[in-house]
Amino acid sequence: MRAAYIERLGPPEVIRHGELPAPVPGPTDVLVDVIATTVNPVDTFVRSGLFRTPLPMPFVVGRDLVGTVARAGAGAAGFAPGDLVWCNSLGHAGRQGAAAEQAVVPVERLYRLPAGVPPETAVTAVHPAGTAYLGLFTHGRLRAGETVVVEGAAGNVGTALVALAVEAGARVVATAAAADAAYCADLGAAEVLDYRAPDLTDRLAGACPDGIDLYLDTSGRNDLETVVELLAFRGRVVLVAGAATRPVLPAGALYMHDRTVTGFVISHATASELAEAAVTINRLLAAGRLRPRATVDLPLSATAEAHRMIERGELHGRRVVLRPS
Repeated sequence: MRAAYIERLGPPEVIRHGELPAPVPGPTDVLVDVIATTVNPVDTFVRSGLFRTPLPMPFVVGRDLVGTVARAGAGAAGFAPGDLVWCNSLGHAGRQGAAAEQAVVPVERLYRLPAGVPPETAVTAVHPAGTAYLGLFTHGRLRAGETVVVEGAAGNVGTALVALAVEAGARVVATAAAADAAYCADLGAAEVLDYRAPDLTDRLAGACPDGIDLYLDTSGRNDLETVVELLAFRGRVVLVAGAATRPVLPAGALYMHDRTVTGFVISHATASELAEAAVTINRLLAAGRLRPRATVDLPLSATAEAHRMIERGELHGRRVVLRPS
């Protein structure tokens, strides 16, 4: 079996492409023939060691796949050979990854792909959308009618945040580059503000006169000193990026107004949380509400280059699609 794998942590250059033994599914696993996979920032964190997690070596990289069922274990009821499926939680916590011709997926982490959804569309959407769902609902406790601010709304997670929040009945105020304003508005954002504007704080305050109910910053700047003051009573900040940031925490403005700051990474999501997210993801995929802005198609042998492209910031909203064949 051809796979993209590492034998030690390190830079993209440690990724190899070559033959590995075919994976063997257990009784509650499903063996999947991979049609497409992708690369997320979190994949670079795992490969480099920034995010520490148990990794069996040699370790196949990658979280996400779309493929067809090759074989299902006796305890993996509900799946049959030929079924189109997806997963967004391989490649960490002791599980081998998706960047291979075949992958073993625990049955509780595998979901059917809605009819008519192209595999290359789904594989680029399921990880950002899973992150967005968890940030908005599991940790952000979003309710219909609330005001959500999405910083960096034109990026991969940002676009998913806008789409899911709008679909849930929230009012979305987005920040993005001026060139991306129309795109964010098309996603459903009620207002789009230029994140480079010198008076952005004042503009946010004007766009959210009753305060911000939920704030998510995909850029990882995490300017809590400014943002917490803009929150509504019991407003929430959910941290989804910026591992190296050390922001000032205005404690008084938090506890005197019942406000909260919560951090999360999708890597810690339980199988039941991911399955709950998958229901919404599949609904929006089927409706055409989750799709990449643009894609870069590469062979699986170019996985190391895809990691370099992410780390160099070269994709600018584009998503990589890696094909094993």
